[in-house]
Amino acid sequence: MASPPDTALVWFVTGCSTGFGRAIASHALKHGYRVVATARNPEQIKELVAAYPDTGLALALDVTNADRIARAVAQAERTFGGIDVLVNNAGYGYLAAVEEGDEQEVRAMFETNFFGLVAVTKRVLPGMRQRGRGHIINISSVGGLIGGPAGGYYNATKFAVEGLSEALSKELEPLGIRVTAIEPGPFRTDFAGRSLKQPRNPIDAYAKTAGARRAEITGRSGRQAGDPERAAEAIIKVVESPAPPLNLVLGRNGLERVREKLAKLTRTIDQWEAVTLGADFPQA
Repeated sequence: MASPPDTALVWFVTGCSTGFGRAIASHALKHGYRVVATARNPEQIKELVAAYPDTGLALALDVTNADRIARAVAQAERTFGGIDVLVNNAGYGYLAAVEEGDEQEVRAMFETNFFGLVAVTKRVLPGMRQRGRGHIINISSVGGLIGGPAGGYYNATKFAVEGLSEALSKELEPLGIRVTAIEPGPFRTDFAGRSLKQPRNPIDAYAKTAGARRAEITGRSGRQAGDPERAAEAIIKVVESPAPPLNLVLGRNGLERVREKLAKLTRTIDQWEAVTLGADFPQA
């Protein structure tokens, strides 16, 4: 593929060793974009950019390390002149009932899934603001819209990403910068396999709730309906759209679950409307 013009968008993608990050970086390169692919171990992604010496750059990045974030963003900006699309993808799952949760594990997951996302975003934003354009893609989850047994702590990280994304979009839209939260359902990534963490000391009382949910998720690893390659193409469509959405659910399973939650929420709001309105001071 011929080298794209200098005006080709520059993508900065975190967590490219496997799954969504790898697929997104690969497809963006194939579309002619310039791509900075990052991972904690850059050796795992060298071959990803090897065929694109002029448009691909592999960098080491641990999103929980402020110095490494600063170095990676600075090198990306030196190499390509700026970052137009930030894809905050780095993250993983920890499935435990709330009572089973190990505090150290929970805090570590928050550092990656939420605080790491914030740190990378804050480092990239000055350049986007200076140029008056940009698009931030935050890889959230259907689990950022719906809580479930064993997912409480993971859900909390992704609910946080959802709230941050919505607020950020309202802050950045007047500056020419767009924000989209991507909410995948079950996809054939490494989420339910090698990268998934579970409690060291499960509690028998939660075997039929959190335990059953863990078994369900790990049991379908490698057989999920969602295709990361098609998800990558969907995300490219979002970036190329003149009117990108704030939220994009990916996959039939996720869509069905989100619609079910919205319907239940609407029914509950309607059923309790009188109580809701009765909490105000009486109108004069």
